[in-house]
Amino acid sequence: METSKFDIADYLDSNEMITEYLNAVLAEGNESDFIVAIGNVAKSIGMSKIANETGLSRPSLYKALSDGSKPQFETIMKVLRAIGGQIQINSVS
Repeated sequence: METSKFDIADYLDSNEMITEYLNAVLAEGNESDFIVAIGNVAKSIGMSKIANETGLSRPSLYKALSDGSKPQFETIMKVLRAIGGQIQINSVS
């Protein structure tokens, strides 16, 4: 029996799943985990679509959103907008 490698992108099939996933990684992970998570969401939506919307090439997106990469904040913001995400700051008490 052959098994396939688990890919979270295969399960990010709704806005609700994407939101839950990104919020969980943001709450529990580090910046590298979050960059990889954004890459997983981009893969689930379609890297070509994200490339078109951001003006970045597919290869540069894969590189920027891979484990251990240090993309520019501008790149992260472009991809977040393309996947329908946003950063929100809540007041702290």
